[in-house]
Amino acid sequence: MLLIQSLNAQKMQHPGINQNAADLAEMKHKVLSGQEPWKTAFNQLKAMTDAPFVAKPFAHVLRGPYGRPNIGGNELSASAEMAYNCALVWYITSDRKYARKAIAILNAWSPVLWDFDYNDAKLLAAWTGHALCNAAELLKYTNAGWEPKDIDAFQHMLMTAYYPLLRYYFPEANGNWDGAIIHSIMAIAVFTDNRPMFENAVDHFLHGPVNGSVFKYIYPNGQCQESPRDQGHVQLGLGEFAGAAQVAYTQGVDLFSIGNNRLGMGFEYTAGFLLGHTQQCYCVISERAKNLGGNYEYVYRHYKAMGVELPFVKTAADAVRPKAARNVLTAVRQLNGKIITQSKPHRQYPLQSVAGAGAIQQKPYPAAVISVLPGQSVQEAVDKAAGSGGQVLIKAGVHTLPATLRLPSGVQIVGEGIASILFLDPASGARDAIVNNEEAMHDVAIKNLVIEGSVSVDPGTDPNSNRSFKGRYNRGGIIFRSSKEGGMRNIMLENITVRNCTFNGVLISGADSVTVSGCDLSENGGNVIPGPSLQHNLLLTHCRKIKVEHSRLVTSPYGSGIALEHCRQALLARCEVARNGYYGILISESKDILVRQNLIEGNDRSGALIAFLYKGSDGVIMDSNLIHYNGGYGVESYAAKNSRYVKNIYEGNGKGAQQEKISDEKTVLMH
Repeated sequence: MLLIQSLNAQKMQHPGINQNAADLAEMKHKVLSGQEPWKTAFNQLKAMTDAPFVAKPFAHVLRGPYGRPNIGGNELSASAEMAYNCALVWYITSDRKYARKAIAILNAWSPVLWDFDYNDAKLLAAWTGHALCNAAELLKYTNAGWEPKDIDAFQHMLMTAYYPLLRYYFPEANGNWDGAIIHSIMAIAVFTDNRPMFENAVDHFLHGPVNGSVFKYIYPNGQCQESPRDQGHVQLGLGEFAGAAQVAYTQGVDLFSIGNNRLGMGFEYTAGFLLGHTQQCYCVISERAKNLGGNYEYVYRHYKAMGVELPFVKTAADAVRPKAARNVLTAVRQLNGKIITQSKPHRQYPLQSVAGAGAIQQKPYPAAVISVLPGQSVQEAVDKAAGSGGQVLIKAGVHTLPATLRLPSGVQIVGEGIASILFLDPASGARDAIVNNEEAMHDVAIKNLVIEGSVSVDPGTDPNSNRSFKGRYNRGGIIFRSSKEGGMRNIMLENITVRNCTFNGVLISGADSVTVSGCDLSENGGNVIPGPSLQHNLLLTHCRKIKVEHSRLVTSPYGSGIALEHCRQALLARCEVARNGYYGILISESKDILVRQNLIEGNDRSGALIAFLYKGSDGVIMDSNLIHYNGGYGVESYAAKNSRYVKNIYEGNGKGAQQEKISDEKTVLMH
């Protein structure tokens, strides 16, 4: 399949949305020769199309949240589905009454529909656009008798009512929205022969911000952005991204195999959960709407043809197939001529499968440990343990801190995993959950617990509604500062989760011997004062002898996964650095930095930036990292002396073929 860089060399295939001419012919052959399951699927589809139907068009289609109000929305959805169904039956049977029925539906809406309004306007347009376009594509290219003036009217509707609404996408919503919008924009682009529009949709599929791309929606473990919401929306989102990939594949662009078959991983993860398999999740995976949807057939058949086995997806497809109709028929691909080829696997790195609180089995604690139950004072316990290397055990439950916890030297705070939560009381007026109690703090460790930065420990049912940058609060996680280099020493953070802080999740400044191991830092670094791009999931400044390993540094809304400023002797290894709103890795004015065997993906700007501020960095080595599908370059570096970028694997970064930008110039980036 062709890479995104070579799209301009292609012409649009017609028919060419869900299926091309060879696919359609193979589908028709399977049905007419009585092959199963296609014959049964066709009979079910035909029964639906034989039902009486009269289109009822509206000039203004209004759909609010949960369908309130809903003026014309149901009518448009029903029309789009019926038009596509009738067009397929027409193609298979050559019975013109089905062509006339489909044409009548499109002709009814084309001169009438002006616009959409209310909360779900984009979503409704996205749901219906690709179905309408598939119907129109079949009618236009199968001698169905659709008049040129009516085709022009339909295209006018697409370009004046649909595309103006959809063209800016809506990544601020849950990812199923942009999945559907990409799907419909691709379909509109094919029908209107608009190559730039098609390229834009492919680029958004790969690089869209917030929740807008496939890498924002499906994580490396297969978990989906909406997994904690409900499984109905997850399957909707997966189905729309897969639908977009199906259109792209018809046009010769393979979006299925990217990211180690990322789409397949998302489907397999979700199907496994729906079929009763326990899935690891960086959230509480929702049990709501736990029913199999109908979008598995095409995904199963596509990956099977590519030689990729997805056992849960196969089981799901087998389960829903007897009741399916159009999905079974449109899953047919003509495999002759190497239309579908074996995907090339990417190199995998031994990333820790689970990071954060609860990632390791808890060892028994010594009898001398100081245990703290919810409601008891954590501050009193750490003060008592100070200086002796004593352990404070944070028992399972929510520990509401009445004020910022001030950590003295010589103490370990250890939790019982994901259930041990430190939560700074929002009424305290304080910003940071934990700070150092003394400038020369030393020999401290925080292990196996959660620091919740939100103003509530209840995540709610919609993960997008409660994202940190929407909360309009200013809260930080662990903030350790000294006024001189080496002022603090021997700081260990191990298997902790720090999340939802609008300031930095972890900020350590002026320390020697800093270890961050097996941690999950997510959704930290918003746009609070002093402003966006200045706070991150993990920010280390003026530190030496640093190890950051096996950690997850992800989804900072406005910052980077990790930022190193004025640091020396640092190792960043086997981490997931992904989906951050700024750069994945940001290094400035630092020396002897080794970045090795990390997964760096889906960050809005470059995967890594080695920035020049005054003298630049020295001795930065990026070695054997998988760096793909970031919005900018894979690696961007300016005036970094004695630095090397070797054995990195790049794919799909930015919009051009150049994956690295390594410059000796002292360029200060102004953005």
